Amino acid sequence: MDYSQLSRISLKHLTTLHLMLSTHSVTKTAEQLFLSPSTVSKTLNQLRDLLKDELFYRDGSRLIPTPFALKAGQSIHPILSSMNGLLHQQAFDPISYTGVFRLSMRESTFEIFAPLIGEIISSRAPHARMMIYGKDQFGIEALVSGQTDFVLLPHDLSQPPTRHQDLIWESIIDDEMVCLMSADHPLAASPLTIEAYLEYSHIGILDKELQQPYFEQILAQQYQPRQTVLSVADFGQAALLCQHSELLFTCSKLWAMKAQQARGLMVKELPFDYGKVAYSLVWNKPMLNDQAMKWFYEQLRDS
Repeated sequence: MDYSQLSRISLKHLTTLHLMLSTHSVTKTAEQLFLSPSTVSKTLNQLRDLLKDELFYRDGSRLIPTPFALKAGQSIHPILSSMNGLLHQQAFDPISYTGVFRLSMRESTFEIFAPLIGEIISSRAPHARMMIYGKDQFGIEALVSGQTDFVLLPHDLSQPPTRHQDLIWESIIDDEMVCLMSADHPLAASPLTIEAYLEYSHIGILDKELQQPYFEQILAQQYQPRQTVLSVADFGQAALLCQHSELLFTCSKLWAMKAQQARGLMVKELPFDYGKVAYSLVWNKPMLNDQAMKWFYEQLRDS
């Protein structure tokens, strides 16, 4: 271990790089650190010399991280989480907490958790701030690099990616899958059979970070692949398309029962085995060293 070189890198350097990877802006990083932009630039230049990498390059008005900076960010995040836990070992008081909770989810997932999030921010931790990101922009990779604290998503329990060993996946709400269709769909008045399900075209959900769902594999192995002719980023978009077509949409039953976009659609049980599904919370293992993050996790877990 090169202690001489390590002694030249401080938490100030690591914190600056961590925030720069999130904000892509010297000015915004300076605002969060309550420093001047020139001080942040000086710290960043020191780190460039120490790490022998440019770290960021300019593209118009944005600073784009280099591949080295992105890789370094994955190592820096757990270091800062552990140090933050050491600095805040005292009892956590949510009523007086003034920090930020950062959560990433699909827009459709927000429909289910909006009442809880509203209660947290209005009464349980009234002085805190919360940032809700879209999972398509701040997903698993953003979680690994520390740009968000937690990811909350519905998924097939066979789907969690395995390449990030430090991530924890915890199911917090068990769910079922159903098939949605318009009220005047030719299949609306009769029980849904596997033959009918496979006869019609389907809407799929895009998610580059998850593996192929178990139910897709079962259909291909035991029957035939379904005809997915259209893919969208979110449940709500798919439900609106169901309103105006004969396309079928397979999704979360919990969402279908609560969502405004699903109102008026017919809900059918699936005519085949689809495995187990749930809403899961995903986070970095060191995250719960932070008492505030541990409290926030408990609020979501106990929802």
